[in-house]
Amino acid sequence: MLEKIKDLYTENIQTQISASRLLPETIVEATTKLVSCLLRGNKIIVCGHGRSYANAQFLVANLLNRYELERPSFPSVLLTIDSAVGSAIVSDNHITTLYQRQFNAIAQQGDILVALVPNSGDESIINVINCATNKDVEIIALTGANDDHLQGLISENDLEVQTPAIKESRILEGHLFIINALCELIDHTLFTQSG
Repeated sequence: MLEKIKDLYTENIQTQISASRLLPETIVEATTKLVSCLLRGNKIIVCGHGRSYANAQFLVANLLNRYELERPSFPSVLLTIDSAVGSAIVSDNHITTLYQRQFNAIAQQGDILVALVPNSGDESIINVINCATNKDVEIIALTGANDDHLQGLISENDLEVQTPAIKESRILEGHLFIINALCELIDHTLFTQSG
């Protein structure tokens, strides 16, 4: 078991080293998009499905409450499954429309959709991405190395932040790091005085 734990650490560290070479500029670009969205008075809409739902919740908690700095809340919305809203939508419609209906009700031009998409074939998230494209809402997609399911769905105005891993557990760990980095950079950009 100790060898297995060491292997897991090694796998995680190797993924993070690869990400540290590939993603810094993309994370800066994502931060710039999110800061611009907030400064113009728009909101950040976040969705994730399956295991990514927890990371989506974490991002919204950091935006609405705080990350490390005490500061005003940022307008952000989690497209939800674990509520009466989610239950009612799934009861009356196909599961793939769960987030789509919520998104269509609240999204406005100028908002940003942050979609956590670690693996292919999640039709409920693909439907939201299609809705965002139709409403002219920018998309920041957090993906993994097996991202062929997004080909042709996101435009040149959108942004993909691709964790360099195929294994879902490593992708989710990478996404959590990216979420923390985005939150820290947003706070730093908006609330740190240069000296």
